[in-house]
Amino acid sequence: MHGGVNKELVRQRFARRLRGYRRHAVIQERMASELAELICGDGERVSFGRVLEFGSGSGAFTEALLSRCEALSYVANDLVGESSDLVRGIVLKHSVPGFSFIAGDIEHCRALPDQLDLAASNATVQWLADMRSFFMRMAEIVKPEGLLAFSTFGKRNMLEISSLEPHALNYYSLSELEDMAAPFFSPTVLREEVRKLDFRSPEEVLRHISRTGVNGLVRESWTKTRHRSFVERYRSSFSSGSGVHLTYHPMFCVFRRK
Repeated sequence: MHGGVNKELVRQRFARRLRGYRRHAVIQERMASELAELICGDGERVSFGRVLEFGSGSGAFTEALLSRCEALSYVANDLVGESSDLVRGIVLKHSVPGFSFIAGDIEHCRALPDQLDLAASNATVQWLADMRSFFMRMAEIVKPEGLLAFSTFGKRNMLEISSLEPHALNYYSLSELEDMAAPFFSPTVLREEVRKLDFRSPEEVLRHISRTGVNGLVRESWTKTRHRSFVERYRSSFSSGSGVHLTYHPMFCVFRRK
């Protein structure tokens, strides 16, 4: 098992931030474009038959993918049911013949499409509880030679937060993901990088995290004393120029079904 994620809390917080997510989630937006480029390449326009996108959210990856390739059937999934309308509009704009939406936790959705040419997700799998079971399930629905592609985050992600607060996701390394996928998938792309965002203050960091919905680990509220202590420790430990920084550790994986 992986992490201590409260999926209902994640759903609630992403639902509240869904409409404004793309304005604030600048790293995830870039990751969507990079993942789509890795899947589609830079040559002739690729065409997929059946596509499943899980964690479709605000539709950033949907837009990035369908701007670069074609699909005959597109199934989207998200924990937040309101994602459906956003993604549907994008799919219709790109004239995809078939579209459907499955609301719910991808780890517990019983009725998923099979014989997929592509299963893909941007910045989602770090929320999953059991990655080994996830790879096994994807192997059941991705057809031989089909692709499983996703972006996620590595162990250095938001290291500033995890060094100051006890609640954090337990991120995997690329080698750990490759090992778990190995019985079913062969890697074609495994890539990672570290990026830092600059903010004027620790308070801005907290607002950024809140606006991108990525704090769905605990329900508890901070006291003024705890908040003040966090801000002071953050500023003293992670100053950058006239402000502070926050680290992101994006990882990109493209696997081919054996």
